[in-house]
Amino acid sequence: MLYADLTEKIIGCAYQVYNTLGAGFLESVYEQSLLIELRETGLVAESQVRLDVYYRDQPVGSFFADIIVEGVIIVELKAIDVLAKVHEAQLVNYLIATNKPVGLLINFSPEGVVVKRKVRTLPTSSS
Repeated sequence: MLYADLTEKIIGCAYQVYNTLGAGFLESVYEQSLLIELRETGLVAESQVRLDVYYRDQPVGSFFADIIVEGVIIVELKAIDVLAKVHEAQLVNYLIATNKPVGLLINFSPEGVVVKRKVRTLPTSSS
């Protein structure tokens, strides 16, 4: 599995944050807490990184990734009751737009930490 060790570390940090804080905080609180855990683990983590989106080599917009770890994994955070398909689609679009290989959607829900792992798939050529 691509970046399995790194994603395991990130997920472990998310569980540590949840075990310490519990449920009910704003996404921004979990984001800042996760940054502390990631950095204490020795990982390079940046928050609210502006990423530009291009269409046919022309800029068409931008978004801010919650966290990028080691320059390769996008971490999208939520603090909601239940994840929806649109949240997964958002992460997949981020991966496509940035050419990042792996993304984690982490929800700090009232029921615990929920993690969805997404890998950017390359388009296949048809002959």
